[in-house]
Amino acid sequence: MSAPTVTVTREQAEDFLYQEAMLLDEWHLDAWLALFEEGGTFEVPTTDYQGWDRTGGGFFVLDDWDLLKARVKRLKSRKAHAENPHSRTHRMVTNVRVIRGKDGIELKANFLINRFRDHTHHTYVGRYHHDVALNEDGELKFLHRRAYLEHELLEPGARLSFIL
Repeated sequence: MSAPTVTVTREQAEDFLYQEAMLLDEWHLDAWLALFEEGGTFEVPTTDYQGWDRTGGGFFVLDDWDLLKARVKRLKSRKAHAENPHSRTHRMVTNVRVIRGKDGIELKANFLINRFRDHTHHTYVGRYHHDVALNEDGELKFLHRRAYLEHELLEPGARLSFIL
């Protein structure tokens, strides 16, 4: 007997990614963390990313589950000086695709994030590649969340102190 096929529609994927964008824009970081399966990971490779593995190249963010929880805790505290008070962001997520592979479900999308802080505005453009799963309740959860910046370099002052 074969395992049942898991189906995720593009509409479900869009709703999940739009909900995530809203939670991050509104700084609901605990609710954002709840979008992950326990043990999930989060990474943002450097802008010169060449497809290397987690041990062979540069990353702006390379969080396992414990680091991810610590990142959320720090961003909510006064210890995150670069985000106290936190940046205002406006996210747009588009071109959402659901890829069903032999290893599970991958969501791909493009993003544009406008960040406002200290009387400046920076725009971050990139793409998401997320490995996700459906939990017992039929909710999508991140297993591995990746944000790739399309910039050749970050302009001066364009810090990555917030969550892409």
